[in-house]
Amino acid sequence: MDTDLAILLAISAVWLAAGLVVEGLPRLRAARALRRRTGLLLALVGSGLAGLAGVLLTGLVETAPTLADRTAAGLALPAVPATLVAVLTVRRLRQLRVGAGTFGTAPETPAPPALRAAAAHPMTALPVQVTGLVMLPALVTATGLVPLTSPAMIGMVLTAAVLAVGTIGVRHALRHSRLVERAVTVRSRSARTAGVLHV
Repeated sequence: MDTDLAILLAISAVWLAAGLVVEGLPRLRAARALRRRTGLLLALVGSGLAGLAGVLLTGLVETAPTLADRTAAGLALPAVPATLVAVLTVRRLRQLRVGAGTFGTAPETPAPPALRAAAAHPMTALPVQVTGLVMLPALVTATGLVPLTSPAMIGMVLTAAVLAVGTIGVRHALRHSRLVERAVTVRSRSARTAGVLHV
């Protein structure tokens, strides 16, 4: 196997693994597990960003044809959501890890509903999963099985990407809304209980 293709496969595997990890964050009920899983996700995202940036920079620096030269159209797709990951998601994940750390002193301390709602925020999961998803066209281009250079193929890929992003985004928005509603309910119930105790 070509070394460049193996590198691209490894980067894609890291992003797909990050997409699976971020999918399960809101389901974690213990604060310590949420903190640990967020740390793993930060490591995966950092590796994916470094790998993607390395491939793109190599294509700019090297004079000989490289993987980035052969898959320029494919790598332009994951670069957009990866930028959102670097700008928005990493900051959210750090805040989530710090928040989970404040509640994670005991092994079975439950994660507050507000923290789980933050883990389900679309800007936490969506850019990571979209980056993993749109790495697939870059793999297809690198293998040479289906050249994605014709306008018709690029149009098909972009249409599929828009539909996938819309579907994933709506799903995350609905889950986030449900968890926020639960957090508000728990907070109002706690406020009522505190009011009764103070009377």
